[in-house]
Amino acid sequence: MPIPRPLALLAELTYRCPLKCPYCSNPLELQRYRQELDTATWQRVLAEAAALGVVQVHFSGGEPLVRPDLPELVKCARQHDLYTHLSTGGTLADEAALERLKSAGLDALQISLLDARAGENDWLAGRTSFDKKRRAVLAAKQLQFSVTLNVVLHRHNLDHLEAILSLAEQWQVNRLELAHVQYTGWAFRNRAALLPTREQVERAAPLVEDARSRLPNLEIVHVLPDYFQKFPKACLHGWGRVFLTVAPDGAVLPCQTAREIPGLEFPNVQSTALAEIWFHAPVFERFRGTDWMPEPCWSCDRRETDFGGCRCQAFLLTGDPAATDPVCHLAPSHQLVELAMREPRQEPSSLQFRVLQ
Repeated sequence: MPIPRPLALLAELTYRCPLKCPYCSNPLELQRYRQELDTATWQRVLAEAAALGVVQVHFSGGEPLVRPDLPELVKCARQHDLYTHLSTGGTLADEAALERLKSAGLDALQISLLDARAGENDWLAGRTSFDKKRRAVLAAKQLQFSVTLNVVLHRHNLDHLEAILSLAEQWQVNRLELAHVQYTGWAFRNRAALLPTREQVERAAPLVEDARSRLPNLEIVHVLPDYFQKFPKACLHGWGRVFLTVAPDGAVLPCQTAREIPGLEFPNVQSTALAEIWFHAPVFERFRGTDWMPEPCWSCDRRETDFGGCRCQAFLLTGDPAATDPVCHLAPSHQLVELAMREPRQEPSSLQFRVLQ
């Protein structure tokens, strides 16, 4: 089967960030990745990505706005006809910074919010940030950006969903992304303190549906939590099929949390062209397609729907990255998810916050 060309590049410019979110997807050992690609290397990567077939670049981090060359990189991406999207915590997204990005050609941005209540937002972020996020949203709207408000849902904010929906309406964002925590990285470390109850999850669904009917001008995306589902999601539409990530140090990953899996070797854009990596690197071939699948995935009629689920999640739960994602109710290790759901929920004081950079 021919290898598909990638459509989207996640450009993780830095792992530095003023916030300390306890579910951050960045690596646990952040100090190992302090060295960052320079401007010229990122510009070459963007050109190679466009030549490879990528149509969208998502600038992320950490907090990408700590990089003073971000407008240059946005401008470069637009020169290569890439749709440009920025993911930011909002604390550095003041009007001047947003104007520079607008002039550079940025198409859209996503601003994270941790809770609709200022005190809870600031506690989860590890610093005072709610008002800065609000001002960033309003400034972006004033500049006529398409704005997504991203709220990661978990035990500590799921009961505030009505207030979150109301705030999205009040701030007049274009899109609200309600994404339940994916239990990898820092979130896996904090799972017992973040995992909601089934009752919380079940109460959320009708609230979202009601808001969709009341607010036709607000696009609402509701990403349901894996642990509560019958089948897993396709990890980024399948390992090495649609997305690729370039990390701050130049490592190229099939997904941003692939460093969770020991034994994988990640090629680097500082020494290897992006096309060579995409088509020939063993790490991209490792779980691409369906040939690697064990039973019951291999015989399942969903094998090209969910592609066996999340490889990082499979490893973290079973110790084997090639195992069927235990979220699947057909997985031999599904009981591991059931056991996790029955574990006592820990108090908020047990949360371990991301190391501040």
